[in-house]
Order: sequence, then C-alpha cells, then structure tokens
Amino acid sequence: MTQSTQASTTQTLPLAEGLRGIVADWSSDQRAFKKVPWGKAMMWIFLLSDTFIFSCFLISYMTVRISTTDPWPNPSEVFALTVGGHKIPLILIAIMTFILISSSGTMAMAVKFGYEKNRKLTFILLLITAALGATFVGMQAFEWTKLIMDEGIRPWGNPLGAAQFGSTFFMITGFHGTHVSIGVIFLIIVAIKVLRGDLDHQRPGFLTGRKGNYEIVEIMGLYWHFVDLVWVFIFAVFYLW
Repeated sequence: MTQSTQASTTQTLPLAEGLRGIVADWSSDQRAFKKVPWGKAMMWIFLLSDTFIFSCFLISYMTVRISTTDPWPNPSEVFALTVGGHKIPLILIAIMTFILISSSGTMAMAVKFGYEKNRKLTFILLLITAALGATFVGMQAFEWTKLIMDEGIRPWGNPLGAAQFGSTFFMITGFHGTHVSIGVIFLIIVAIKVLRGDLDHQRPGFLTGRKGNYEIVEIMGLYWHFVDLVWVFIFAVFYLW
C-alpha cells in the first residue's frame, strides 16, 4: 500500500481519454501551465479578452464602412499634414507607428536584461519605452486636436462625409490610446521598483513579485507587445483601407 502511494506521488499518472482528460489537464494546472507564474497566465487571459474587444471594434468599423450610403472620407487626405507647403498623407501616423514599434524593441531588451538582473540597463530601457509610449500618446492628442478644431469632426458628426467616421475613429483610437497611457504608468512604476531593488529583495509592495525574479518585467512586456500589435491592425484597417 505504501509503495503504491509513493509511486502515485512521484510518477505522473496518465490522463483519461477524451473530454475528461482535457478537463483534468487544465483544471489541475500541472501540465498546461506547469512552471508558468500565475501573473503571466492571468496576463495571457486578460490579453485574450482584450483581443475580443478590439476585434469587435474593428469588425464593427468594417461593417459600418461597407454598409453606409454616405461617402466615406479618404484617410490619406483627412490625416495629411502640410509640410513646406505640401500635403504629405499619413506622415504623422507613419511616425507614430514607427515610434510604437521601436518601443517594442526597447521593451524586449528590458526583459532580456531583467532576467540577467542588470538593474541599470533594465531601468533605462523601461524608461525609454515609457517615453516612447508617452510620445505616441502626445502625437495622438495632437491628431485628435487637429481633427476636432480644424476639420470639425466629432463623435456624433462629420462634415467631410459619413457621420460614422468620427464615432468609429474616436472609439477605436481612444480605446487604444487608453491602453498605451495605462501601460506608460505601469512601466514607470516597474522601472522605479527595478531601480530601488525591490525585485531583488522582495520588498513588500505593489507589483513586487517573487524574490530575485524579474517576471513582472516580462509580464509588462507581454502587455506592451500586445498594444503594439493591436496598433498595427488599426493602422492597416483604419488608415490604409
């Protein structure tokens, strides 16, 4: 009896076949999420739910644009900037996209140096990522101001054509901009904790995590890469279509 009990605790029991095996696998949390921190697993679940929301927004935008009978404004003309007396289409959007994609590179480097426990470089790269994100939000605020003040576009109206243009634009870009703004705040918080050594000493506090573990940097990286990826879809669907 003792030998069988020891065998059951030291050896992995085979899973049942079919649906019962799948339920046992995922509910036990021993195979599907083995050695995965709960913070990372919960972030993946959050990003999955956020994917559904952004997908609904973009699908709604495409549905409205296809079904409307009013003329839809040309994004290349609406979002053009005058530089040196010449209108350059989507120049601001292209710069914003470049900045946000570049921030993904600095975030990935921050994760790398975080797991190497290089506090100084991790702190610097997190701050650079936050600065790039804040720059993106600032440029988006400039874009909103230009559309509202110069073009007269509102969430409930649009003098350039279909009224749905304003509502879909402010809804999609505003929701994404909120995500970027929240990400910037959390990046600064994590950067301060890295600089103070909270992650090395497990100092009690918000977003500290396990002692000597920089997994919170990777979790923030997952969120930031998701935000950047969503912007690529917004750029392709809203601005280039």
